[in-house]
Amino acid sequence: MRSRRRHERGSPSDPMPGQSLWTQAWDPANGLRTLATLDEIEAAHADPHTRLWLDLLAPDRKLLDELSTILALHPLVAEDILERNQRAKVELTGDSLHIVMFALRYAGEIVAHEIDVVLGERFLLTSHDADIDLRDVSFMRGGAAGHLSGGPDYVLWALADWIVDGYFPVFDQLGDEIDELEADVLSRPSGWIVERLFQVRRDLLLIRHAVNPQREIFNQLTNRDLTLIQPQRIVYFRDVYDHLIRLTDELESYRELVGTTLDIYLSQINNNLSDTMKRLTAVTVILAGAGALAGIFGMSEVGLALGLADLRFWLIAGAIGLLSTAGLIFFRRIDWI
Repeated sequence: MRSRRRHERGSPSDPMPGQSLWTQAWDPANGLRTLATLDEIEAAHADPHTRLWLDLLAPDRKLLDELSTILALHPLVAEDILERNQRAKVELTGDSLHIVMFALRYAGEIVAHEIDVVLGERFLLTSHDADIDLRDVSFMRGGAAGHLSGGPDYVLWALADWIVDGYFPVFDQLGDEIDELEADVLSRPSGWIVERLFQVRRDLLLIRHAVNPQREIFNQLTNRDLTLIQPQRIVYFRDVYDHLIRLTDELESYRELVGTTLDIYLSQINNNLSDTMKRLTAVTVILAGAGALAGIFGMSEVGLALGLADLRFWLIAGAIGLLSTAGLIFFRRIDWI
């Protein structure tokens, strides 16, 4: 069987294409080593003492088919990895556990990166896009040996913990953004604030679709009887589950704050419109009173008929001035002007 697969692939020493696959292997005799060819991966997987971590960078179908044959992956799992447009989920398919998680980044708006993880008895397969580099994550700074020697489920926990820990700075940035919007709504409401509020609401909706299902993932991992996860690791996954509960609670709080901020904005706009209408009403009443008084006495022609020095002209003009001043004082006192 092995020789037939070699013939299909070509030379036994054919390297893996480009930088799309990075593989670490650990066994008690040789320690940690990096595998460079598919045949080395097949030989390592055949060794019952070897544990593998295979990291795929946007793999193509040919490479994934080769790995599926070596690792005995279910065709549906391989198809889901290739399609990539998946929801956060956990599925036990055959002898492997397929988990879909999302890493979040914030750069003015939320960007979600899908990470597919397949956990087998002696291997962990991860697949993601080029914007994520799992070789540079925090738990890899001391090398993968410490986690891979503990088993693939230990690497899975470290990866999940890194993903979930990455949510906290994103939530902090969104919280600061919401606080600034609240302050701007009270001090200087404007149209751009509404645009930003709706953008934040879309970001929160994206986070909700990414984070909320993951809580159910870790609820299942900590409560289902899964032989792929060692009993002593359950407490580690439960810690991640607790973090996700805290994050989902914060997410609901942020959603309420954004809704409240939008309500405050609408109230501020209505209040400003009401103040404007009050001022316009006050000015209209003052001018209407003056116009009515001038109209009764025909002030448009009084200057020509009587002359500007006529006492009656000045009496009527003074009355108009007094009436306008009284109206101005009245409306000023009731804070309409």
